[in-house]
Amino acid sequence: MSKLRIGWIGRACAGMLAMSLIAGSGCATNEARRDDLVAGPLNLADPQVAAGRAVFMANCNECHPGGAAGLGPSLNDRRMLADFMIRRQVRKGRGSMPKFSERRISNEQLDALVAYVDAKRAQPAQVAQK
Repeated sequence: MSKLRIGWIGRACAGMLAMSLIAGSGCATNEARRDDLVAGPLNLADPQVAAGRAVFMANCNECHPGGAAGLGPSLNDRRMLADFMIRRQVRKGRGSMPKFSERRISNEQLDALVAYVDAKRAQPAQVAQK
């Protein structure tokens, strides 16, 4: 196959993948936004979650305030990346997200950060009363 044809096929596949991710993310539904209030406090009695919160506040909160959308996307969305993809995103970065080396966030801290994000995603959304 020619390079032109392979390039066109690759772009078409990437476009279809992007559309399926958008459609599956809850953007096209009437679900509550995950940056709405959550029901109940986060269980910080778990030392892994508490350590992850500290890592999050030091490195992630500026772009993902409280896990909600800010400069970066919402991390509270239940249909988010799998844990191994979160680790890859943190280590490699992508787009406007910087990469974080093991010197900046150790592997143990990264495990705690993933546990914290998972705990936030597990909380049920509670639509704010208007």
